[in-house]
Amino acid sequence: MLYDIVGIPFGYLMSFIYKVVPNYAIAIIIFTLVTKILLFPVNYKTQKGAARMQLLNPKMEKLRKSFANNQQRLAEEQQKLYQEEGVNPMGSCLPSLVQMILLFGIIDVVYKPITHILHIGKNVRTAAIEKASELCIKFGDVNGGNKIDASNLRNELLTMEVMEKHPDDFSGFAENFSQAVSEFSHNFTIFGANLGKTPTLHPGAWTSEAIILAIIPFLAGIAQLLASFYSLIHQRKTNPAAQQAGGGCMTVMMLGMPLMSIWFAFQVPAGIGFYWIWSSLFTFFITFGLNQYFSHDRIVAINEKEKEKARIYAEKHPEKKTFMQRMLEQQALLDQQNGGSARSASGEKMSRSEQNKQNRDAINEARRRMAEKYGDSYEDDE
Repeated sequence: MLYDIVGIPFGYLMSFIYKVVPNYAIAIIIFTLVTKILLFPVNYKTQKGAARMQLLNPKMEKLRKSFANNQQRLAEEQQKLYQEEGVNPMGSCLPSLVQMILLFGIIDVVYKPITHILHIGKNVRTAAIEKASELCIKFGDVNGGNKIDASNLRNELLTMEVMEKHPDDFSGFAENFSQAVSEFSHNFTIFGANLGKTPTLHPGAWTSEAIILAIIPFLAGIAQLLASFYSLIHQRKTNPAAQQAGGGCMTVMMLGMPLMSIWFAFQVPAGIGFYWIWSSLFTFFITFGLNQYFSHDRIVAINEKEKEKARIYAEKHPEKKTFMQRMLEQQALLDQQNGGSARSASGEKMSRSEQNKQNRDAINEARRRMAEKYGDSYEDDE
């Protein structure tokens, strides 16, 4: 369902671009650029949040030294600092989630060009897939001679591959199917290599197409390595303490993610890897530009405005709780449930009677709020 939800609007976008530029490889490049432009506000907000987090490094380091022996108190004080500064430490998760959702749409568009780009009707597509499946079994020259399952995401690509080998068997289909697919297959290439085929390091013969397809996953990995390497260098300059603390982990991630991309690009059609190449390159240029824009002086000025905006909003809407406030309250509730771990405001472990009093106060406060909300009378329960 997610493939369809994201794939349908992306399919119309890709179809429009393909009509303007009738070359699939160039259409993917333009498509990638358009999606990056659409996502630019999200990337801007993320890097602004990361730059503001860097301003907190001296304060965060001071907290780590002050509460080195009390990790629970350290976490509480860090959360309070985030709340005071109006910074959401989880803000960087949104772009990753959006990118993952986008990937589903890209995969669906690449896997189903007959649906999304040629807009051939479902009945004709189904009949063509069934015919291709029969020819696969009959000749054994596509899909290992196996039946093409209708639930297989690659059924349209396999149908195009069968049709390329046996075009006369599809001449009687409606909606000008044969001509439309043949013309599209001719443009579904880069330097003569079919982007619907899956790259492999063990082709039957090292033709020019096999070489080009095998290069695409490595280019995808190199492009991602470039973006990761730049991010690592930038992190070293702006936050050397954090980089030293997690340097080994960051290095593993910097090398591991591109290697994973290479491996995965060998499992999907070459069009996906081709998209990743340009996605990583555009990401690098956008990240570089935003890092240049968010200079120290500019981010200090932005930080002051954001803090003032958060303060004014909190005064106007005292009943609304921020993300960090909810986290603090949740942490306090957990502390109450774990009686032995409760601590006083100074960080000292409380006695059982002090814990009981704190729990009663919390319950009374909750009852008082509920009474005010629903207009009921309320008396403290001592």
